[in-house]
Amino acid sequence: FGGQNAEAYFSFDETKLIFQSERDTFPCDQIFLMSIADGNTTLLSTGKGKTTCSYFLPGDTAYIFASTHLADEACPPKPDYSKGYVWQLVKGFDIFKGKLGSSQFERVTSTDGYDAEATVSPVGDKIIFTSLRDGDLELYSMDLEGNNIKRLTYEKGYDGGAFYSWDGKQIVYRSHHPIDSVSIADYEQLLSKGLIRPSKMEICLMDADGSNKRQITNFSSASFAPFFHPNGKQIIFSSNTRDKKGRNFDLFLINADGTGLEQITYNDSFDGFPMFTRDGKKIVFASNRNGTTQGETNIFIADWIP
Repeated sequence: FGGQNAEAYFSFDETKLIFQSERDTFPCDQIFLMSIADGNTTLLSTGKGKTTCSYFLPGDTAYIFASTHLADEACPPKPDYSKGYVWQLVKGFDIFKGKLGSSQFERVTSTDGYDAEATVSPVGDKIIFTSLRDGDLELYSMDLEGNNIKRLTYEKGYDGGAFYSWDGKQIVYRSHHPIDSVSIADYEQLLSKGLIRPSKMEICLMDADGSNKRQITNFSSASFAPFFHPNGKQIIFSSNTRDKKGRNFDLFLINADGTGLEQITYNDSFDGFPMFTRDGKKIVFASNRNGTTQGETNIFIADWIP
């Protein structure tokens, strides 16, 4: 399609993809639907503000996504990269629910700040998301209607990008927990400006109720976008851990106990945001490979061969 296309996730029946795209007609990300059979795409979001992190709800007629369109219909200004690469935590992001074929949206969260990075349990009973509502970037769960909100993480730092395991009993996520005074000061200063530095993130696991937290990588590099293999024993994720310059991201597979690290892709640019089908035979991911212009990100589906 051209532009930046990423975070593509299968519908429950695996006939469709929902993804975000920044292209000529939309200068900041909007949410699109894609038919896997023919590749046709349809705009789902409002076309206003900035959106991120879309996901289907059970039944595949409704979906969730985060958007700033109620706070500001314009694209937010780009972050200041003068002090290094940062992610922007746009104030005004809330989570919305939409239905296919409808232009009406239901607001699911309404806190002052950042509510985003929402995904749905494969069991179909819960949503997990990241929020700044308590002053730090923490993970929360809620039911599909936005009720029964429960805070799951409490450690200082960033916890986000979470996904449930296929049986809904575990959660895998990315984290950055600064420990020394210099790192804490840097984190807090950036957070006050709505920014986070993603250069050091690890992959972590916890039970669905927030208990039994454990870190499964220790690379001191940028690892993110984890997703469970359907066997429940392995996790795929994206990382720059084997690039000395820290610019190239590949996909890696690791056992849930942190052993058995295996590099999956060897592309010389970016591979990220992987998701398996329920039978583990296919994988969708975003990549800079084969682009018509430098830096273009597109969506790929590949066979998974154990």
